[in-house]
Amino acid sequence: MMTTDLLGLLGFIAACFLASMSGTFFRPGAWYRTLRKPGWTPPNWLFPLAWSILYLLIAIAGWLVWRSAGFAGAAPALAVYGVHLVFNAVWSGLFFGAKRLDLAFVDVILMWVTLAATIALFAPISPLAAALLAPYLAWVTFAGALNLDIWRRNAAPD
Repeated sequence: MMTTDLLGLLGFIAACFLASMSGTFFRPGAWYRTLRKPGWTPPNWLFPLAWSILYLLIAIAGWLVWRSAGFAGAAPALAVYGVHLVFNAVWSGLFFGAKRLDLAFVDVILMWVTLAATIALFAPISPLAAALLAPYLAWVTFAGALNLDIWRRNAAPD
């Protein structure tokens, strides 16, 4: 691997690490433990494990597209990729920080849409990069369903 390629990969890993940092500032805590959750909620230990793997796949996918086409050749795809990372970063602050399950759900929808668009834009440039994002799309779909269910179970009565 050339130095430029390695630096590029490290840059994509750093971008994903920055997006993940919101999860270290806004943690589940006691409030989350008191929420009513469905029986299909994964155990708490699974979330950091799953996200660690997913962030690595997200970084590699972005790097593969950059490596194939460069920033100029993949500008729209990488721009949407960047926007989706912003939605990813915002979710923890909305859900755990602001305790706004409704806004967090809207954010998940926006994350899902921009992620699906990223996959569609990545596919012609690097089919492997698009495929690496498929588990992430499945996880965001699951997370969205979980967010919605928790919001419904804990919404204040009208």
